[in-house]
Order: sequence, then structure tokens, then C-alpha cells
Amino acid sequence: MKRLVVILAALLPGAALAVDPPYQAQMERLSEILGSLYMLGPLCGGDEIDWRSQMAELIALDEPDADRRARLAGAFNAGYESYARFYRTCTPSAELALERLLDEGAALARDIHTQFAE
Repeated sequence: MKRLVVILAALLPGAALAVDPPYQAQMERLSEILGSLYMLGPLCGGDEIDWRSQMAELIALDEPDADRRARLAGAFNAGYESYARFYRTCTPSAELALERLLDEGAALARDIHTQFAE
């Protein structure tokens, strides 16, 4: 009986479940990095790049569904919050974190583009 219910449920029309692209985990990490940079950049005098608008552009270019959009935005916010908890002023460790995040973000963006761009 249970098997019949499962088969019937599979045959009934309903909302299709979206499948994440193969680069979703990398996009979430990149989003987290952008959120961290959005917090640390202005703190350490690096306000020449608006990381929030960079995130908005990334989402616009990727055209994610609502679920993926929410996860990307959540990763951005988590990145921001993780550094906002510990840094109120620019310290040597904040500067080092900023430098490492910039390097990792650039490498991730390059890898995503190289592997998955058309």
C-alpha cells in the first residue's frame, strides 16, 4: 500500500523540485566572502568597492530561483555577521582577514568562471 502511495504521489502534477547547479556550494562560499568584505572593507578603510552591490550583481547574473537566492543572501548575511561579532575597529587581524578573504574570493570567482561559464 505504501509503495502505491509513493508511486501515485510521483505521478501527480506538482511543483518540480529545483536542482542546484554544480557550483552552488562555491557560490554560497563566495557570497559569504562578499558579506565579510562588506563588513571589513569600510572598517579598514577599503570602501572603494561596494561589496553589497557586487553581491546584487552576482545574483542578477546567476538568475537563481527563490530558494537559491535566499541561500545566497543568507550566506552573505552570515559572512557579515561572523565578522561583525568580533571586530569594531580595524586591527592587524582584521586586515589579515580582509587580505585572505580578497584572495580566496578572487580565486573562487576565477574557478567558477573557468569551470562553468559558457
